[in-house]
Amino acid sequence: MEERESLNHTKWECKYHVVFIPECRRKTLYKELRRYLGEVFRRLAEQKESRIEEGHLMPDHVHMMIAIPPKHAVSQVIGYIKGKSAIHLARVYGERKRNFVGQHFWARGFFVSTVGRDEAVVREYIRRQEEEDKRLDQMGLW
Repeated sequence: MEERESLNHTKWECKYHVVFIPECRRKTLYKELRRYLGEVFRRLAEQKESRIEEGHLMPDHVHMMIAIPPKHAVSQVIGYIKGKSAIHLARVYGERKRNFVGQHFWARGFFVSTVGRDEAVVREYIRRQEEEDKRLDQMGLW
């Protein structure tokens, strides 16, 4: 059995599969942005006492498995990560690109699902997401 997290009077294991996209599903998560965003997300999650356990940045969306303590709402933590990362990206990359949308980098909303006992399945799904997208694209060519 995995070791559970703990707060003063609580033992917990709350993990979520989260997916969100850039505004207009633009394929903007390429190259230097893609390499840089993972670390930004991790630091922001830590500020909310959360931990990104698995993640994959696709060209047009983000998948992550995140552990969030029960004292924080999932929407609060994900909203914080999306908002602060958009501000950070606007400051760092906004000057270089004319079409950079700045603080509105992420589209409103997100998908969230509890991980529960299927953690290994969710981890594998996140890791293999890019391969699956390529496979589906190839099937569309025929």
